[in-house]
Amino acid sequence: MAVELKAEDQQKAEALVSSGRFASVAEVLHEGLHRLEREEQYKDLIKAKIAKGLEDVAAGRTVSREEFLAEIKERRRKRA
Repeated sequence: MAVELKAEDQQKAEALVSSGRFASVAEVLHEGLHRLEREEQYKDLIKAKIAKGLEDVAAGRTVSREEFLAEIKERRRKRA
């Protein structure tokens, strides 16, 4: 498969290869795609957590600021 890169992107990829960080431009592209995939998975996870939080709020499953801070302090105390 042939991929055409903008001159600037080609130079960046070649610089990464020249630095020894990657063995080839194909490896640079593979890493970029891998990171993009991980980023998309992370975004999906965050969206799911936000949706769950909003559901909890709508259902009244919340704690006061004081309860929250007390829980944080307790967790820190247990770790120390």
